[in-house]
Amino acid sequence: MENDDARLTSATLAPSTCDAFDPFVPQAYRVAARHKELPDVVTLELQPLARARPAFAPGQFNMLYAFGVGEAAISMSGDPAAQGAFVHTIRDVGAVSHALAQLAAGATLGVRGPFGAGWPMQAAAGTDVVIAAGGLGLAPLRPAIYDILANRSRYGRVTILFGCRNPAGMLYRRELERWRQRFDISVEVIVDHADAQWFGHVGVMPALIARAAFDPRDTTALVCGPEVMMRFTANALRERGVPDTGIYLSMERNMKCAVGLCGHCQFGPTFVCKDGPVMRYDTIARYLAVREV
Repeated sequence: MENDDARLTSATLAPSTCDAFDPFVPQAYRVAARHKELPDVVTLELQPLARARPAFAPGQFNMLYAFGVGEAAISMSGDPAAQGAFVHTIRDVGAVSHALAQLAAGATLGVRGPFGAGWPMQAAAGTDVVIAAGGLGLAPLRPAIYDILANRSRYGRVTILFGCRNPAGMLYRRELERWRQRFDISVEVIVDHADAQWFGHVGVMPALIARAAFDPRDTTALVCGPEVMMRFTANALRERGVPDTGIYLSMERNMKCAVGLCGHCQFGPTFVCKDGPVMRYDTIARYLAVREV
């Protein structure tokens, strides 16, 4: 999800010359705060230098420019109710994400967006909601969690399921602990490999799906994580009786232009950046098991 061909400087993004609503024109933002989540993961809080970009919906993403390096598609990970600000959680895995992850408070970067189709918050109203996240997949789901908790009475039972490789790799650990203390939602965490201090579940996400409390006939499932995790999670949900039309996956892959022109993110007949990244399972199921699609 990085484009090293796009090389900009801070002068390119002078606030006075940027159109805040042009999807092709980035706008200068300032890093208001930087939080280290894990050794290779940081969260950046961004504030506009001039006009704010449009409000975002949970599940959408921005294109972030690191000056002189390139751009990357990064999902929103903050509260959608916050006006003007963007929050992005970034894993340091490539040239662009490395440059973004190294930005300190006060640094400037380019932003264009928001882009893409988000989580079906309106469609989920009145149903049980199962949120299944794997690893960094919790970041794109966090805005949906914020929205659900802020409007808790709109939903039935809410279950948050999170899986990671080991306890040391648990994203947003303190927040998960706070959510788990609530009486109006259920939170379960599972790890692939435990250490001596771990007394929770050990295994993979389908094991949590099998024991979670929800009405499969009236459930909306929001799933984000590695694609193999999402495939097995979707299968586990279907085995519980959740219809294909009630399962949504965030297919964050190969997004370069964000507006469906470059073709890098084509997935079957769809484009992930434009038709997704959130896609309903029944519309993409036939392509999930096809190699190199």
